[in-house]
Amino acid sequence: MSWLEAVLLGILQGLTEFLPISSSAHLAIYPQLFGQSDPGASFTAVTQIGTELAVIWYFRKDIWRIALTWLRSLWRPALRGHLDARMGWYIIIGTIPIGIAGVLLESTIQTSFRNLWVIGINLVLFGLILGVIDRLAANERPMERLNLRDSVLYGGAQMLALVPGVSRSGATISMGLALGYTREAATRYAFLLAIPAVVASAIFQIPDVSATAEPGMAKTLVATVAAFVVGYAVIAWLLRYLRTRSYLPFVIYRIALGTIVLVLLATGVIDATVGG
Repeated sequence: MSWLEAVLLGILQGLTEFLPISSSAHLAIYPQLFGQSDPGASFTAVTQIGTELAVIWYFRKDIWRIALTWLRSLWRPALRGHLDARMGWYIIIGTIPIGIAGVLLESTIQTSFRNLWVIGINLVLFGLILGVIDRLAANERPMERLNLRDSVLYGGAQMLALVPGVSRSGATISMGLALGYTREAATRYAFLLAIPAVVASAIFQIPDVSATAEPGMAKTLVATVAAFVVGYAVIAWLLRYLRTRSYLPFVIYRIALGTIVLVLLATGVIDATVGG
């Protein structure tokens, strides 16, 4: 992998991580279409640190308030009903499903799931699911109405993001919309919920990146910085966009991309095995 390729992959990660179009799918498809080597699941996981740092910086005031209120509520019972204290617990509880599944399915995630047939089908399937839910959603519940049951359901949806092509944000946002939350509320909580899981996964994968000659830690760090810069801009844009618009453009894009991938696979233009 060249330095330019590392930057381009970082930009791609930043562009696609927060949009409901699956960053892992794009990082798997891109090398096949342009004849480049697969950067690997570890590279993808570590570059996600860049996009999660963008989330942390963008929501830094919210995160600080939630963390402080949650900690204080541990010894001050009067604070336990406060939204920020509850939000701390909801993020912790919502992270448990993907944490368990990630440990149990680690080898499958690194191998079997990284298949373009799986990715193409999921792009189309979950694009249709997002489109239907977005069209039928009540779009009325604010973040203040988040509860324990919903946080568990959000966590179950996030677990699906272990499969490339599903999209972490797409799965969790779809669940939020299905539960009646507004597009902005569903998206905000989806972003906050992703932070512990993505950061933990990335830290866990760092030894694998350091142990390989390519792309190596230096190029991975360059890609991570690029992902941070672009990711921050995407967050700001998306939250403004969703105040007045729907997810329809992303639904159309997912279905179109997934269909193209499946056609190219069926005609033998690209290989199904990522990195093959």
